[in-house]
Amino acid sequence: MAVNTSADTPLPVGQVSRLIGGWIDRLGAVWVEGQITQLSRRPGAGVVFLTLRDPSHDISVGVTCYRQVFDAVADVVSEGARVVVHAKPEWYAPRGQLSLRAAEIRPVGVGELLARLEQLKKSLAAEGLFAAERKKPLPFLPQLIGLVCGRASAAERDVLENARHRWPAVRFEVRNVPVQGVHAVPQVVQAVKELDAHEEVDVIVVARGGGSVEDLLPFSDEQLVRTVAECRTPVVSAIGHEPDTPLLDYVADLRASTPTDAAKKVVPDVGEELEKVRGLRDRARRCAHAFVEREERGLAHALARPCMEDPHRMVDERADHVASLTDRSRRTLGHLLDRADSELSHTHARVVALSPAATLRRGYAVLQKDDGHVVRAPEEVAEGEPLRARVAEGEFAVRVATAGERAVEQAGQQDRQGQRKRRGRQGTPGTVETQGTPGTQGTSGTQGTQEVDA
Repeated sequence: MAVNTSADTPLPVGQVSRLIGGWIDRLGAVWVEGQITQLSRRPGAGVVFLTLRDPSHDISVGVTCYRQVFDAVADVVSEGARVVVHAKPEWYAPRGQLSLRAAEIRPVGVGELLARLEQLKKSLAAEGLFAAERKKPLPFLPQLIGLVCGRASAAERDVLENARHRWPAVRFEVRNVPVQGVHAVPQVVQAVKELDAHEEVDVIVVARGGGSVEDLLPFSDEQLVRTVAECRTPVVSAIGHEPDTPLLDYVADLRASTPTDAAKKVVPDVGEELEKVRGLRDRARRCAHAFVEREERGLAHALARPCMEDPHRMVDERADHVASLTDRSRRTLGHLLDRADSELSHTHARVVALSPAATLRRGYAVLQKDDGHVVRAPEEVAEGEPLRARVAEGEFAVRVATAGERAVEQAGQQDRQGQRKRRGRQGTPGTVETQGTPGTQGTSGTQGTQEVDA
């Protein structure tokens, strides 16, 4: 509905903006096709900003959508992709700006096909068919290689020629099949199964030259992917060129960027291997020579030691040392024995000198009563009491003299002394009489008269 205005009754900008917003709201949600020229995905932001352009009329419009809407096609949609957007026009009144609020985004043409492949890829990956632990190692030198490729194709020629150039003795079991079209998938699957059942085939190579996305679709087929995943023989995928990545590349045990690269990865180069063998042989020879030389030096060093040059030298030195210690021990023991003998002799002499027997041998006697008591003082005996006198050579009985007997004995002694004096004056030998006194003299006392030659 038109609005009546004039120069005298103009409408404010805000009102005009609100009217435009109302008219746009009545348009409702529409499907819009265009090409993405700008894409802004800020980390952490919940909204994604796009610029959708019509290349034919050079017209662009801004598009906003929630992150979950864009994440559904994020793997196959990027700048330059053509998409169909289901969106509702929105008018931002403060800035007077028109934009589209997208509720769904769909790729157009190849983009839609890539979206389906991406969904299949996620589904197969979730099953674990692309897991690294499922990959089987390739044999170092395969005796028989199974090759699945197109008939008389450049891929077949590249694989055969490069493999035989690297290892002339290599053998191939070739299966020629269609590599595009409606019959490609079943025949490729059948060829892979036949080669996997072949007992002599060590590795299988599936090769095809480059092409468009549609041409390479058979190698992203789910049936082929599952067949390769079930193979007991290692499978090498060599499809297209480096940028081409069909699903077969993910499930295969090894991905080669081109058929030529597959031949290089499957078959070792005979020249390189011979060079490695020569290098290893030279290295082993050097290691052996170095080991022998090191051991020879060690042996020479060991033989140069004095104990090895003259083995008896150490024994002789030890013998001299032992002899020296033996002589020293003998001398020491002799000195100890001499000193001990000297000490024993002195001790023996002291014991002999202090023994009662020695005292008796010097002329002393020991007087004992009948009860064995030793007489030590005259008061211990009575006149006429019998005693026993012990001397060095034995013992004999004695008696204590009485007073009369002592007087007679004293008179006799005086007579004998007078006779000795007269004989002495006449020059004739005589005897000297010694008068004893009654009693005892301890252990050295004697009783009676003892005569000795003058």
